[in-house]
Amino acid sequence: MPIKIPAQLPAYNVLSKENIFVMDIERANTQDIRPLKIGILNLMPIKIQAENQLLRYLSNTPLQVEITLLQTKSYSGNHTPIEHMEKFYRYIDDVKDEKFDGLIITGAPVEQMEFEDVDYWEELKDIMDWTKSHVYSTIHICWGAQAALYHHYNVPKYALDKKLFGVYKHWNNCEYDNLTRGLNDVFYAPHSRHTEVKREDIYKVDDLEILAQSDEAGVFIVSTKNRRQIFITGHLEYDRDTLKNEYLRDKNKGLEIEVPKYYFENDDSDTIPVVKWRESANIVFGNWLNYCVYQDTPYNIDEIK
Repeated sequence: MPIKIPAQLPAYNVLSKENIFVMDIERANTQDIRPLKIGILNLMPIKIQAENQLLRYLSNTPLQVEITLLQTKSYSGNHTPIEHMEKFYRYIDDVKDEKFDGLIITGAPVEQMEFEDVDYWEELKDIMDWTKSHVYSTIHICWGAQAALYHHYNVPKYALDKKLFGVYKHWNNCEYDNLTRGLNDVFYAPHSRHTEVKREDIYKVDDLEILAQSDEAGVFIVSTKNRRQIFITGHLEYDRDTLKNEYLRDKNKGLEIEVPKYYFENDDSDTIPVVKWRESANIVFGNWLNYCVYQDTPYNIDEIK
């Protein structure tokens, strides 16, 4: 939450230049507050796990957040009980006339397919177009980020020689940016994907900025300059054992899979993984809710456009 001080106090200008959030007393006294309306388009197969992971970080803030869970109509998975989906999820048609302060579009295990071959691609394109007029700020995660970069900006994805799998070191390019403020110069984040987007393609789009990247994992956080479309190529939301469970699942299936890099001590999958990314996840999701959504979205949600 912001610190409230007089605008005439010298510290106000000093802190503002460092992009530390300060609010003058006049603004604070006239500020209207309401719960944030956040949607989650959950494309992950094990939906309850993805819900738990994202809600953990969306709840770690003093802000009131009202969650709407969304699913695609053109494809329904079979890894989540139908009773759960019917009780807690809505379709985009149910909310198409509503406005949202924020939306998260998750990843999906389809990155080795061409975008156009994904069963729900046409529906997803419609949803991504809908966000531009009905959502103030949208976060896209992993394949969701690749899909949105491709749809909105024609940024292609490229197949990797082998799966990018592990917890990698990243660099914070923008120390005082609203989304990345508070991140260490070097921080860690999990990745689990077979494809990538390339820096040189991002650089071709004037409206896009690379806020964080990795020497090994490549582009990590990309955003439009107004922070209304955000693309995260990894999985800050992952739990301690998510990569371990993916590794054991594929190993038990007899698939070719390497031990996740920089995850297990001495690459020993019998050890308990050490979480190195929780602080970064709290910072990024907290910054998004507070600075990219709450501080800028209209109080009258119907004014979002």
